[in-house]
Amino acid sequence: MDIIIQSLGFKASDSLENHINQKLEKIASHTDTAIRANVTLFKGPASEPENSMCEIRLEVPGNDHFVKKHADTFERAVSEAAIALEHVVQKIKDKAIASRHANDNGALAG
Repeated sequence: MDIIIQSLGFKASDSLENHINQKLEKIASHTDTAIRANVTLFKGPASEPENSMCEIRLEVPGNDHFVKKHADTFERAVSEAAIALEHVVQKIKDKAIASRHANDNGALAG
């Protein structure tokens, strides 16, 4: 899976990029259909205490998965977004498994 990191208005440090890669590789291990992850980091309004924003779009066949989180640091925003994305991927995976089981049971009953 390709990981594209964009940081708007600043240069992301190597440690931040490593943190992002580490979190997204974990998600990639849960799905074999992910093509690319687009990560966008930017600062929100200065008046907000939690103004470090992270958006992740996971490109998969069909509908892409998208999450957006904000926190006081980019590392925390990335971690929260990765957790939310893991939940989305797991939910879709569970739904697909349940659908297959329902189809298998229906075929056996017929």
